[in-house]
Amino acid sequence: MTDLLTLQKSFILSHLKKGDVCADFTMGNGHDTAFLSKAVGESGRVYAFDIQESALASTRKTLESEGCPQNYTLILDSHHNAKKYIGEKIKAGMFNLGYLPGSGKKELTTKRETTLPAVKDAIEMLDSDGILLIAVYPGHAEGELEGIMLKEYLSTLSRFEMSVSKFRIVNSPTSPYFFIVEKK
Repeated sequence: MTDLLTLQKSFILSHLKKGDVCADFTMGNGHDTAFLSKAVGESGRVYAFDIQESALASTRKTLESEGCPQNYTLILDSHHNAKKYIGEKIKAGMFNLGYLPGSGKKELTTKRETTLPAVKDAIEMLDSDGILLIAVYPGHAEGELEGIMLKEYLSTLSRFEMSVSKFRIVNSPTSPYFFIVEKK
């Protein structure tokens, strides 16, 4: 059976190399941050964002326990403010929308009004041959609406500049799915 997480990582790794700059726009518990940190190595750079102190603490623990290089900056701010912190092109970016797993705060989710500007900025920050992965969780109302909004927006991007794909398990409509935006 297809493992979406493994598939996501293979797409990201096809664009990343040691020394690249990337961003985890929704750090959560830090698993994507750790993955990116290891992928770009000591000479690379990872920016990670979340609005919850508990996410930064959890991410810091994950990074330390996994022996990640000291190539990351953890930022307590919304992903829609990323351009204030990242002054360079990124080779990869990851969004894992929804709520912080294990927090018990399912009502505290990413929101359309910040997600769309964050995605637009992330696309603008992409370097040539860069990739953006956006995981959507339609199992809750805001997640379903975020997915619809993103599909509408991403379908307007020029196919001569970007390639946009959607990966979804067809016979499981509430399962997570993801978009991939690749800059040509």
